[in-house]
Amino acid sequence: MNQELSDFAARWRRAISSEGRVTRGPDSKNENGDSCNSPLRGFNALALELFALQFKHNAAYRKICEAREVTPEFIEHWTQIPAVPTSAFKELELTCLPPEERTAVFHSSGTTAQKPSRHFHSVESLNVYETSLWPWFLANVWPDLRFAIYDLRLICLTPPPVQARHSSLVHMLETVRSRVCESAGRSFFGSAASDGSWTLDFDAVLAALNSSLVTRHPSLLLGTAFSFVHLLDFLAARDLRFQLPAGSRVMETGGYKNRSRALPKEELHALIAERLGVTPENIICEYGMSELSSQAYAVAGDKWQVARETTPSCHLSPVTCHFQFPPWARVQIVSPETGREVAHGESGLVRVFDLANVFSVMAIQTEDMAVRRGDGFELIGRAQAAEPRGCSLMMLEGSASSLP
Repeated sequence: MNQELSDFAARWRRAISSEGRVTRGPDSKNENGDSCNSPLRGFNALALELFALQFKHNAAYRKICEAREVTPEFIEHWTQIPAVPTSAFKELELTCLPPEERTAVFHSSGTTAQKPSRHFHSVESLNVYETSLWPWFLANVWPDLRFAIYDLRLICLTPPPVQARHSSLVHMLETVRSRVCESAGRSFFGSAASDGSWTLDFDAVLAALNSSLVTRHPSLLLGTAFSFVHLLDFLAARDLRFQLPAGSRVMETGGYKNRSRALPKEELHALIAERLGVTPENIICEYGMSELSSQAYAVAGDKWQVARETTPSCHLSPVTCHFQFPPWARVQIVSPETGREVAHGESGLVRVFDLANVFSVMAIQTEDMAVRRGDGFELIGRAQAAEPRGCSLMMLEGSASSLP
């Protein structure tokens, strides 16, 4: 066990846990860009400390930094920390963990023909991951607590963990299940085939939806966009509609990865509202990836609206396109050509600095394009040269992404 990184992780967990409920929303910032209401103050100092530790203990990352002639003693701000492209996780072991401590590995969720990224975890790093995901999940998916969370009927449209050991999404949903479900009832309604494809047990999903109607407990449906398309097509073929109990919610994530027909976000949400009876403001988008330990969410509501512009977007609904990461992460939208942050309203690549990535690499350069929107971003799609995964609804015209 690396004591320096363990000490950092312990301090990080105490800081998050001590603040209780985390809230989402606009916030005042100090001169370093730190959130004044953040449960983790002093982001810049913590980021620089973590960078120095990862430079010291992550051999592959250190070589990348040295090749760029960036070392801890010569930087003063978190924006100067070198970001690693997600593609590097396919070729390099970008981890501070020795092989004997690696108890889990998350793979990227591209097509089966692609070589996946590998994000290694230990028991301790998974503890950090779970500490990160839960308060921000509550703040975005279940913010008002009008209903006791333990009254939820949880319906996960994914395989169970035993069938999807390398899926960060499934691990996330299992973490949610362990905190939401007191009973041992079924929560996962998908299965994984030998080729890695996911299918749904439609009859079991229907039974769960009907159970929610009988008990009048709200349902929480969680899954990928392509899983919701499969479910909606099944309901449409049988002309079935549900009016789920008040407070029911849907969280959808990712793109289609050639696993179903692709729908614009606005149409997908309209069909969810029509077939499941979930109000549009209770349909939440999640943005996450295997290389990160924190997630971003876009929620509906007037104060989160972003005016739709002429820029093509894979998040076409005007009320579900403003994504935000939690206070312990920062996002930049950077130019593919220069690597510098773009101005508000301009597009570029999403770059994330995630303090919850204690045992791997904090600074991640994605291949996702977005428009900078205040302290958040509006997803556009995958960069032209990127392999399809995640929010892969379209390919952009223009220059191929370059790695800063």
